[in-house]
Amino acid sequence: MALNRNTKWLLWLISLFALLLIVIIISSGIGVADISPIKIIHIVANRFPFISIEKDWDDSQELALMEWRLPRIAIGAIVGGGLAIAGVVFQALLRNPLSEPYILGVSSGGSLGAVIAIILGIGSIKGIPTLPVFAFLGSLGSIFLVYTIARVGGKTPTHIILLAGVIVNAFFSALIMFLVSIIRENEAYKFILWSMGNLAPSETNLTLFSLGLVVLGEIILLFYGQSFNLLSMGEETATELGVEVERVKKIAFVLASLITGACVAICGIIGFVGLIVPHIVRMIIGADHRILMPTSALVGAIFLVTADTIARTVTAPSEIPVGVVTALAGAPFFIYLLRRKHN
Repeated sequence: MALNRNTKWLLWLISLFALLLIVIIISSGIGVADISPIKIIHIVANRFPFISIEKDWDDSQELALMEWRLPRIAIGAIVGGGLAIAGVVFQALLRNPLSEPYILGVSSGGSLGAVIAIILGIGSIKGIPTLPVFAFLGSLGSIFLVYTIARVGGKTPTHIILLAGVIVNAFFSALIMFLVSIIRENEAYKFILWSMGNLAPSETNLTLFSLGLVVLGEIILLFYGQSFNLLSMGEETATELGVEVERVKKIAFVLASLITGACVAICGIIGFVGLIVPHIVRMIIGADHRILMPTSALVGAIFLVTADTIARTVTAPSEIPVGVVTALAGAPFFIYLLRRKHN
């Protein structure tokens, strides 16, 4: 008997969630000191109330797993999912399959904020590192600027949003290059490392706040799946079918940008996740945004956790920025999409 659509969707989500758990367990065990999957399960289970397991692991293994690897993997999963959903939303709003979260100037705004934090030389304010705070504020500033420029006569045409993003991105990038050229060499190196992406756990309160924004934004956007389906048919058609187009565009644009800005604040710039993942998922399960968004979130989480595992182990004990890994995977895929679109 053929499965109905809802059952197929549920099976996809369950399968991808199970795959994510497997990837998390495998990634947790890989590092300078390998930890077996059984020991990982024992260590984690032993942290739960009313569960007591005979200790068959070293304290160093527990410390590495609970204080370093699992927090880093959790950040990677949430950020990967957030960037993937943001990519889906931007592609739906702009009706451009080559759109991705950083095309609208959010990353350059965050980068500008980070450079300013480095130039000011204030390591922290009341115990909170200034670099991610300034990066988040810079991202918010770029969101506001792009939306203000794009708003014409009470409306925000999608092509003007795209153009405004490109302009803001170019302007901020020029400012960044100027500032980096005049700061000290060690400060420039610090910015370059940050700009290439890093999922290492940072200041706890700020990280939790930013991750909370990402998760909240994802949850709200999931309720707009059907509206995005109708928007993909054209704004006039969507309006005739009862969609409040301008309201949906405003909410979606702000939320997707906030998600991207929060991700920039946590781990710097990690490109191509929002481009690669939505396309792969769309080719497999179709373009219905009601399933495309949650599925993309899970695939995005799997992709970024895997990329970060490669980044921190391929040259161990040193590591390479995770943004380098995603770029190496994403650039060829972008070229493929570009050629495919024009053939």
